[in-house]
Amino acid sequence: MVTRCALPACAGLLLASLALLAPAPALAAPLPNDALERECWLAHTRERTRVNLREPTQVDFSNLGRRQRVRSPFQVDFAIRGMGVAPAGVAHEGTGHHHLLINTKLPLDVRAKIPFSDTHKHYGKGQTGTTLDLPPGRHTLRLLFADHEHRPHFVFSSEVELEVTGPRTAQPLPIDRARFEATCAAWYEDELARPRPPGELVTVLNLRDGEPVASPFNLRFGVDGYGVCVAGLGAERTGHFVLELRQDERVVHRTDLANGATQLNLTLPDGRYRLRLRFMDTTGARDLLPAYEALLVVVGQERL
Repeated sequence: MVTRCALPACAGLLLASLALLAPAPALAAPLPNDALERECWLAHTRERTRVNLREPTQVDFSNLGRRQRVRSPFQVDFAIRGMGVAPAGVAHEGTGHHHLLINTKLPLDVRAKIPFSDTHKHYGKGQTGTTLDLPPGRHTLRLLFADHEHRPHFVFSSEVELEVTGPRTAQPLPIDRARFEATCAAWYEDELARPRPPGELVTVLNLRDGEPVASPFNLRFGVDGYGVCVAGLGAERTGHFVLELRQDERVVHRTDLANGATQLNLTLPDGRYRLRLRFMDTTGARDLLPAYEALLVVVGQERL
């Protein structure tokens, strides 16, 4: 039996079907619902978004500090300033890719290629982060940025000392009002290192939906399932970030990070903005992933 419908009704069904097929935006992580967790998270906003103008070129961890306690597995997010990301084998001035040194020192020969080993992890697809699963105990991590042939640019992070306390559970660490400072610190470190769900997504790493931030501030970007590459080079399964800010449906700011950059400093007037982070193909004409959307709230201006 063939079911017939009136033209307006059929048109409505068609539009609804197309809407279901269209990729929905990747919504930002919300602020914590728990009052103590929210207070703790917001207490560290400036620390996470502070602009650093002292080192024009620097690589570091977006979510790990020098001495940190984590449960395993844990997230490791990379950041590079002053250079762009491009996969191994893609030669382009001012770019490179990340390498993670685990429980090992910097290479003595700066001209030698970084070896492939359990202590020298290569992220030659242009990745912006990874998940590690390390046994309980103390470990050291360091990021080293290298060129298309895995030769160090000798742009490297400070060494991070981690203590893996045990296996991760779904439950966050508790915060106790009577011991807020200590328990907040433990919860916060563990929350920053919580792995993201598996899959492909683009995200802002250091700011959550509706989180108030003072200007100027730094935004750090990550992508899971793809790598970053300079626009126009066409490496497989790579793209670049494009940031858009809207007010009253008007685009008031747009930055195309076609050079493979993964972070951006912004100075904005106080107000509410709709942030949209896109991950575009090599031509900048097509989204490779659903855009990430969040409410950006700028409250106050600070001197650098």
